[in-house]
Amino acid sequence: MERAIVYVDMHDYYIECERLSNASLKGLPLIIGGGTNRGTVAACSKEASRFGVRRSMPTAYALKLCPDATLLKGDQGSYTNKSVELTEIIREHAPVVEKSSIHSFYLDITGMDRFFGCFDWTRELSLRISRESGLDPSWALSVNKTVSKIGAFDTTPRTPRNIGQDIVKQFLDPLPIQRLPALGDGTFQLLSRIGIRQIGKISEMPPTVLQKMLGKRGETIWQRANGIDRNPVEPYSEKKEIYMEHDFERDCIDLGAIRGQLMAMVEQLAFQLRRDDLVTSKIIVKVKYNNLDTETKRCRVGYTSLDHILKKEVQLLFQKLYHRRMRLVKVGVRFSDIVQGAHQINLFEDTAELLSLYGAMDTIRRKYGADAIGTSSSYSKNIVR
Repeated sequence: MERAIVYVDMHDYYIECERLSNASLKGLPLIIGGGTNRGTVAACSKEASRFGVRRSMPTAYALKLCPDATLLKGDQGSYTNKSVELTEIIREHAPVVEKSSIHSFYLDITGMDRFFGCFDWTRELSLRISRESGLDPSWALSVNKTVSKIGAFDTTPRTPRNIGQDIVKQFLDPLPIQRLPALGDGTFQLLSRIGIRQIGKISEMPPTVLQKMLGKRGETIWQRANGIDRNPVEPYSEKKEIYMEHDFERDCIDLGAIRGQLMAMVEQLAFQLRRDDLVTSKIIVKVKYNNLDTETKRCRVGYTSLDHILKKEVQLLFQKLYHRRMRLVKVGVRFSDIVQGAHQINLFEDTAELLSLYGAMDTIRRKYGADAIGTSSSYSKNIVR
């Protein structure tokens, strides 16, 4: 049976969330991002983009291009809450749902034709999402995740796409190669230099040639260019979690050393999130006293995988948690409510330099191991036993 996979995305998600909470912003040029000192643009409205404003450019420069724009700091908490609301609406009606980011979803509705028709059913779901959430989804229906995601790229809520198997190649071939998911800038530059700028050109290449050029990724890119993607829609679950615990060799009451150990664990867990293109919205800290009593505290944050945001919350939780002034035998950190969403992690950072630092540190960790580099806040963990 031919699969029926839908990719649903809330285009201009952050801008539309702001307008939902403040109707007076409708139609105005908006910029969401950091301050004018060294901040960067996290998102911008279509009205601002017409002046050349783009995501990730310095906020100060963006305001020079569009001086009438309204600058908003953004509210991660409200964006996360709206994401939860969207998830519940979609999960209530779709048989299989995978949450691919804070504002996008894959749906597997294979077999729905026997009841209603996949395209018509998705249109009805789209209208329901709009009525119940106030946000208008853009979407495309096709035979797999790759084609449906590419198909939804330039759709609007009023112009969804239905890309059946018989027209997949016809649809993909003329598109620029940048539309292929996970095609990095380095690969784009390499292929462009040899005149490969359209997806159809990649599909015509022998897969062995691409493998020699790009290694293992070559075969995956060739398959995607030919509209081949056998990856299933993974049912969404908020129960996924990662955690680390540390047992002290000797009961410890040194607050500096304990905090250093917690910060070191946060750095390694946050690296795992970024490496796997994940973000978390729930943090749990655990301590075990030398009388074997165990206590935990938890909090929610806007979806993130950035060290300094997670560290701040872990320190606050530990401060509330550790009140007995007794020796500890164990500490632990757990991140849960994890979803796909690496491209969301840089939305509310004040400086591009900080994001570059994370990228450089992650490169070192991937090459030499998670313990290869750390920050000063985790230094004291090295003297903990």
